[in-house]
Amino acid sequence: MKYMHTFRFFTAVCLVTFMILPVCAGGKKDIVQKEETVPAQTGTASSVQSTVPVHSSTSGDQVRIGILNGPVSIPVAFMVDAKPLINGRFVVFDKYATPQALLPKILKGEADIGFMPANIAAKVYNSAAGALLCAGISGNGNLYLITKDRGIKTLADLAGKTVSVAGQGATPEYLFRWILAQNKIPVDSENGVKLDYTVPTPDIAAELLSDKIKYAIVPEPFATVALIKSKDVVRALDLQYEFGAIEGKNATYPLTVMVVSKSFADREPDTVRAFMSAFGKSVEWTTTNPQKAGVLVQKYTLGLMAPVVANAVPYSCLIWKNADDSKKEIERLLSIFFEFAPDSVGGKLPDEGFYFK
Repeated sequence: MKYMHTFRFFTAVCLVTFMILPVCAGGKKDIVQKEETVPAQTGTASSVQSTVPVHSSTSGDQVRIGILNGPVSIPVAFMVDAKPLINGRFVVFDKYATPQALLPKILKGEADIGFMPANIAAKVYNSAAGALLCAGISGNGNLYLITKDRGIKTLADLAGKTVSVAGQGATPEYLFRWILAQNKIPVDSENGVKLDYTVPTPDIAAELLSDKIKYAIVPEPFATVALIKSKDVVRALDLQYEFGAIEGKNATYPLTVMVVSKSFADREPDTVRAFMSAFGKSVEWTTTNPQKAGVLVQKYTLGLMAPVVANAVPYSCLIWKNADDSKKEIERLLSIFFEFAPDSVGGKLPDEGFYFK
């Protein structure tokens, strides 16, 4: 319980949710199958959903992995199905609805490894005496502006328009604000772009389809959900492209990172490294087999239907890149958070100890 006060302090900040083996957008033709039923929500419940047992074993033989029900679970589905042994240890995957539900488990030693937005991981590290480390990037940026307005070709075309943003106080808001600022486009002014946060992320696609809103910044798979439901919806702008246009052609930013309990990392660093390696192979399989991945995500009730996953994977920028190789990208995103809201990363950028070696 000693970290619960700290946990309450940072629970306000959360990203909506969800190697080098990147699979991103960037000129790909939309892959949209026939319209099929998709969930109205994707992993937004408020408590632990269930446990996916991998082996029957004593708790001392287990590595407990906390996964977020929804998009973040897509690259893990292959591991859930494969039932791997990690450094001779059995693996149990516990599903959580939000990072806030997962964090206390990691802080209390009831989960060993998990996934969450980079800024939340940084805030925990800074606020909870380094109790949580960043092992690497598990998902790069996959934010898009979706609309029925085919006249939107550039950021400048949004001047005077209202854009619904998924995730106030999270990556979608701060990254979009930063990109607009770098392009000298004012925010919330008469001639600028007005940002709206009143529509809950799971409802954005439906609101766009019913013409209650006209423009929205959303991560995958929400863009895919909208495109499956209506051929009138397009990905008008790719924020990954816009970020690269500012920072350099190959520049990218993380949407999700893998984290590990510091006590577990200190105790079993080889097990952590073995899991990282297995996860990298799982991502590679997922990006190569999006339709099969969709079947597994639906089979294990990880918060998304198979057709959504199959169509979303090519635009989801799934990746595995360990902390040693991704520190620059992580720090760049955290610096953007720090610029707009220092408290969102714990008041300072994390030091070298944040990154698992």
